[in-house]
Amino acid sequence: MDIIRTWLWRQIDLGTFDNQKAILGFALSVSCRAVILASAISLATLPVLYGFGFLTMPIDEAVKITVAFSWLFGGAFSGAFAFVAGLVIRDLTQSRAEFERLSRTDTLSGLANRRAFNDAFARVDGEASLAIIDIDRFKSINDRFGHNAGDLVIQEISAIFRQVFGERHLVARLGGEEFGVILNGSEPAQRLALVERARSLVAGRGFVCDGIELSVTMSAGVAEFLPDRRPEWVYAQADKALYLAKSHGRNRVMHEQALSMAEESAADYAADPAVNFNGVGAKG
Repeated sequence: MDIIRTWLWRQIDLGTFDNQKAILGFALSVSCRAVILASAISLATLPVLYGFGFLTMPIDEAVKITVAFSWLFGGAFSGAFAFVAGLVIRDLTQSRAEFERLSRTDTLSGLANRRAFNDAFARVDGEASLAIIDIDRFKSINDRFGHNAGDLVIQEISAIFRQVFGERHLVARLGGEEFGVILNGSEPAQRLALVERARSLVAGRGFVCDGIELSVTMSAGVAEFLPDRRPEWVYAQADKALYLAKSHGRNRVMHEQALSMAEESAADYAADPAVNFNGVGAKG
């Protein structure tokens, strides 16, 4: 029983029951195997039956009857049963696939959810970038215009992200107004340009809710996946770059390279006595 169950689940994983034609092929295959097995067993028992005197008819007639009953019972019944079982398994497979899809999809945006993002994030291998995106001043949109307006903004921005990033890159809503994008392939500059294009489209889009046009922008931080980097470090760098973008006025994309430049600038500022003196004097 365990062998049959294991075999059936392997067929499901291989997509054997994805359409009715495939199910019919499966049923015919089972039927033929059942006929062969039933015929072999029946023919093997004929000498025993003749030996004990249970059969007196000519051997050729006994063989014909044996084969006929094997086709009738072994073939027809097993084929019908296999076809019905295939239909049931197909429905279960489709239900399981739909459940899996829904469990990995954010209901409001239609994008991948955090669970799907975390799975893909842990499996990144090779050239890729991570973009952490945040809708600027999203709380004020909810406070001033209501949650319906906020939901509309998320849905329309998600549509822009699908348009820009397509299926090649994973786009996920991480929660609230925060999104994560894993950009695969091409060069870092090209991946960065995609994020910038998304920012430009969002900024140029008029979001209309209940007759009111909303001006919405986004900020993003981008970091690179490298062989010697842990995924957590990449996320932290992208998050820092996002914070830097917001601190520089929002509505912009910052690459992690800007972090070192900002740190150097801050160090130069702190190391200059004249600047420090002027700063102290200004506070007074």
